[in-house]
Amino acid sequence: VVKVKPNDKDAKMKYQECNKIVKQKAFERAIANDELKRSVVDSLDIESMTIEDDYTGPKLEDGKVTLQFMKDLMQWFKDQKKLHRKCAYQILVQVKEVLSKLPSLVETTLGEKESITICGDIHGQYYDLLNIFELNGLPSESNPYLFNGDFVDRGSFSVEVILVLFGFKLLLPNHFHVLRGNHETDNMNQMYGFEGEVKAKYTSQMFELFSEVFQWLPLAQCINSKILIMHGGLFSEDGITLEDIKKIDRNRQPPDSGPMCDLLWSDPQPQNGRSVSKRGVSCQFGPDVTSQFLEENKLDYIIRSHEVKPEGYEVTHNGKCITVFSAPNYCDQMGNQGSYIHLKGSDLKPIFHQFKTVPHPNVKPMAYANSLLQMGMM
Repeated sequence: VVKVKPNDKDAKMKYQECNKIVKQKAFERAIANDELKRSVVDSLDIESMTIEDDYTGPKLEDGKVTLQFMKDLMQWFKDQKKLHRKCAYQILVQVKEVLSKLPSLVETTLGEKESITICGDIHGQYYDLLNIFELNGLPSESNPYLFNGDFVDRGSFSVEVILVLFGFKLLLPNHFHVLRGNHETDNMNQMYGFEGEVKAKYTSQMFELFSEVFQWLPLAQCINSKILIMHGGLFSEDGITLEDIKKIDRNRQPPDSGPMCDLLWSDPQPQNGRSVSKRGVSCQFGPDVTSQFLEENKLDYIIRSHEVKPEGYEVTHNGKCITVFSAPNYCDQMGNQGSYIHLKGSDLKPIFHQFKTVPHPNVKPMAYANSLLQMGMM
């Protein structure tokens, strides 16, 4: 309008107003980008952190995780001792780099004679995690694992759980897989204990770094182009493809709706169609939704976690939707079994292994949670 009517005062004023708004928006975007670029890693000087002479615990060898370090670390944590902050920071900085190079949908191939163990929620139950490794063997190239989110919160040994899992990710980047759960997010960590636990055992700066690392956890994994694994479940809308999952920009806190939210939050339901989720986020999806999604993406079935089950697992939707949950006697009060799944490359048939809880030191679940929630646990 200004070009057509150069002398129009009203047009000139509106042009100036628009110009101001556009510049303001550009300025806000620039600030936001600066905020995003400034990582905790940039403000850390790990090299100058000294390990005191009286610290007798495990240390990384030349800054690298080794199998011996992992064995020592698991025992150290079992004895309720704290890993030196320098070592914890080294693990977090390195694992962030490894995870940030992965796609949002990780694709893996199992050979005919190969197998993988898939575990569900651990929720800070460190002694039950050790029991899984006791029963099923330590992770190795010939004994790979996939942990399907919700490593932290509720259980009061979340720091120990996550540092062990991240340690194994560094030791075996191609044979140890970790996916994001709805509890690898800031708002859940503030409520259910992980933030409080990190601050109690280390610092708020370390929690900020955990938060950055969690944002790089992949959202789903596909095995042999036949089985899709995610923490929550399927989508609030039809027509989502594996290509769509690959394109998700995951380096952020999850939005309240859309595919990223659904992968972390949705649940199956027995009846067809979709309904509003009991959780207040995402949706519940029926057997018809599962069947259609699998058909469109040429998949056999999905494996998900996210819900406590009395037997530690549940098979629904005509065998096409499997839930696995690996925190037995969840929160010290549910009485459920835990389970993990074995998958062999030759037939990809799930084999379920159940296990009961083991004793842990007398630190109650939710010990570090928001004080309002602690009252609810009394």
